[in-house]
Amino acid sequence: MTARIQSAQAFGKVAVLMGGRSAEREISLRSGQAILDALQQRGVQALSLDAGGDDFVSQLGSGGFDRAFIALHGRGGEDGVVQGLLESLGIPYTGSGVLGSALSMDKLRTKQVWAGAGLPTPTFTVLQRDADLQAVPALGFPVMLKPVREGSSIGMTKVEQERDLKKAWQEASRFDREVLAESWVYGVEYTAAIVADTALPLIRLETPREFYDYEAKYLADTTRYHCPCGLLEDVESGLQDLAMRAFRVVGASGWGRVDFFVDAAQRPWLIEVNTVPGMTDHSLVPMAAQVYGWDMPELVWRILESSMAE
Repeated sequence: MTARIQSAQAFGKVAVLMGGRSAEREISLRSGQAILDALQQRGVQALSLDAGGDDFVSQLGSGGFDRAFIALHGRGGEDGVVQGLLESLGIPYTGSGVLGSALSMDKLRTKQVWAGAGLPTPTFTVLQRDADLQAVPALGFPVMLKPVREGSSIGMTKVEQERDLKKAWQEASRFDREVLAESWVYGVEYTAAIVADTALPLIRLETPREFYDYEAKYLADTTRYHCPCGLLEDVESGLQDLAMRAFRVVGASGWGRVDFFVDAAQRPWLIEVNTVPGMTDHSLVPMAAQVYGWDMPELVWRILESSMAE
């Protein structure tokens, strides 16, 4: 259980790490600014620090920071790299540690761990070269192709027919040498936001697009978010418990989000863990927190509190 902090001064000087150099840089800048504004509203001495600058490491090391709020999405920020840097500098930080971050960022290894733990996740195969495409039809069509280590649905393609496989693989390969081909789940998509030991109300996602892609996440006004999600209380509670298990088994901690589908037979299928989810005005964690009774300043305060326990 994370200890409650009553005074903003107890956090000391906080660096909000944002931007970076990943494909999700622009979203990270938006998330970071929203976090910075909310912390400052609560009186926290928070300053922004762009991890994309050449002098980032020296600024972080010489800035006299007492802790860091990580708002970096994707590579360099969500994969254990900046977490390792902060550990070396002795600066406490929000979110998962090096192992939990690195493992959760890797969709392939996350699924392998889930499968080993007996948790439900769609069948899959990994693609590294042309010859690997031959194994995909055995999964059945459609399939989802995605880079193993990328976020915000970047490089993802729903493939309906075998003839479209190579093009989708080439697109995903632009972002990663390993590509995941995953069986398509016909069902309803949900997400579970987790803050410390609390699973927030589930959000049910609805989009007229083929899937919840980059545009549906950050740009479109046609995406619908249902929270409360409409499930019976005991069903929702069971899915929250599953999400928490999925989160913890990959070593994730502090805060994050677990995405999954529920099919027509009411079976859940785990898709991925996000250890630094978006915090923009289109993002899901703030939506769930609002329904739970936390506004944005309270949400970021709770997340920052979790850094005190590490």
